[in-house]
Amino acid sequence: MEQEAKRKDGKDEGRDGEKWVHDSSVNHKGKVPLRASTGVWKASLFIITIEFSERLSYFGIATNLISYLTNVLHQDLETAAKNVNYWAGVTTIMPLAGGFLADAYFGRFTMVLLSSLIYLLGLSLLTMSEFIPIIKPCNARVCHKPRKIHEVLFFLALYFISLGTGGHKPCLESFGADQFDDDHLEERKKKMSYFNWWNFALCCGLLLGVIVIVYVQDKVSWGVADLILTIVMAVTILTFYMGKVYYRYRLPVGSPLTPLLQVLVAAIRKRKLPYPSNPSLLYEVPRLKLSQGRLLCHTSRLRFLDKAAIVEDRENASTEKTHNPWRLATVTKVEEMKLVLSMIPIWLTSLIFGVGVAQASTFFVKQAATMDRRITHNFDIPAASIYSLTAVGMMVSVTIYEKILVPFLRKVTSNERGINILQRIGIGMIFSTLSMVAAACVEMRRLKAVEKEIMQGGKQVALSMSVFWLAPQYLINGLGDGFALVGLQEYFYDQAPDSMRSLGIAFYLSVIGVGSFLSSFLIIIVDHITRKGGKSWIGKDLNMSRLDNFYWMLAALNLLNFCAYIFLARSYTYKNVERGILVPDCPKSDEADLIV
Repeated sequence: MEQEAKRKDGKDEGRDGEKWVHDSSVNHKGKVPLRASTGVWKASLFIITIEFSERLSYFGIATNLISYLTNVLHQDLETAAKNVNYWAGVTTIMPLAGGFLADAYFGRFTMVLLSSLIYLLGLSLLTMSEFIPIIKPCNARVCHKPRKIHEVLFFLALYFISLGTGGHKPCLESFGADQFDDDHLEERKKKMSYFNWWNFALCCGLLLGVIVIVYVQDKVSWGVADLILTIVMAVTILTFYMGKVYYRYRLPVGSPLTPLLQVLVAAIRKRKLPYPSNPSLLYEVPRLKLSQGRLLCHTSRLRFLDKAAIVEDRENASTEKTHNPWRLATVTKVEEMKLVLSMIPIWLTSLIFGVGVAQASTFFVKQAATMDRRITHNFDIPAASIYSLTAVGMMVSVTIYEKILVPFLRKVTSNERGINILQRIGIGMIFSTLSMVAAACVEMRRLKAVEKEIMQGGKQVALSMSVFWLAPQYLINGLGDGFALVGLQEYFYDQAPDSMRSLGIAFYLSVIGVGSFLSSFLIIIVDHITRKGGKSWIGKDLNMSRLDNFYWMLAALNLLNFCAYIFLARSYTYKNVERGILVPDCPKSDEADLIV
């Protein structure tokens, strides 16, 4: 009778778990969410919509910003380039602050809404600076020195956009992923698809930004382009807010960094204690209710930190509230610290990939500016619009991966992801290396055309070589992004502690940002060294440079970095979560340890 009662209770718990979402999230009223009416695609589609708008605005501004600074504000090329780099740097760093504030104090929904309004304010200021007579660049149709008030308002608007991006980027994607329950098999599979379709929407925004918005800027007016971006952002903010009844929310739990520091301090204090004979003797709170959070299973990596969970004779660990967290940490907190430390080597080996990504919006575009960009005799495309081929490559990659590769690989590998996250990132790194090889080969041919048409012919016009010779390097770069960038997003969200997922997305963004800074640093070093040899690889005149050698160097660096990445990824241990309450098991992670 007793066993039958337990089985009945277990069935009731199972039915209850299917009806309600017990993953520590709440609905808009602060109660346990009902699975049928919240989350999953019905909620995430509202969230993806505003991401499309943000990427449309960002790439519409960023890819053509240097043209505005040189053509409208009449800055010299060096000053304009510095201003673009400063703005891009601030925009990249801000997500670290935004992610921390969301996880610790505001929550992701509030941070997204607040930062979107700041973003909208920046776009509104840009629009006003082009239409209001007193703050327009100047009264005349053509002027050589813009009004100072216009410059001040323009840069103020740009940095409002940076501030908005800082709260928007790390929180929106993680908020969308929060709509899927990790402990529910079907929702967990849908969550894997979510990252793919998220990036598909991102590419759509990027594509329209670098084609439609850039074209309007060049052929119609900057003011009309800014007005379009402002209206689209306002509409999508309203759309995002309308979906609030469908969302699942994660409540902020205070600074996520404090528990990590507590684990480190406790481990140092107990460094002389011997390890227990059995990991089950390490301290863990009594099994939590699912609405309070998830427990992590003990792993054998970084064993020194386990000492933080050793219970000393004088410590009373019977309840969670009686122990000093600076002397005694739970196994879950220790494992969260291990997760963060284990992500650092992966982050470091991803930076060279970030350097490769930076070339698509810098030197690739500079190459395009020297080439024949005519589609017809009366129509030519802006140099920045060629960047759209990267988005095309990424969209093709994501679609094929989601619709063809994943279903096939699930059957072959019995892995619900198809392939592991780190395997996916590694494949993207291979594509990045091939993109640099293709870029080097095309640049060698372009330089031969320069020598034939300009050096010998004495002409100072664009080459007759079509800009679409750059298509292979852009498309391969986009294919790599479909594997590596999406994989990095999923990795830093999935492997970060539950309380740090906005920061996890910020770490992913920092790969791109730090990669851009590293690219600038490499350019300075390469220019300094090669200039001593008599001919700089990266001179002021692209036609007098040897950019092909720079690309070959990046290809070699990518290859060496990939070898280091494989070494780290082969021994990586994925996050292992206790999947249930009724059966307190710690199964082996469904992610295989090997990348190859």
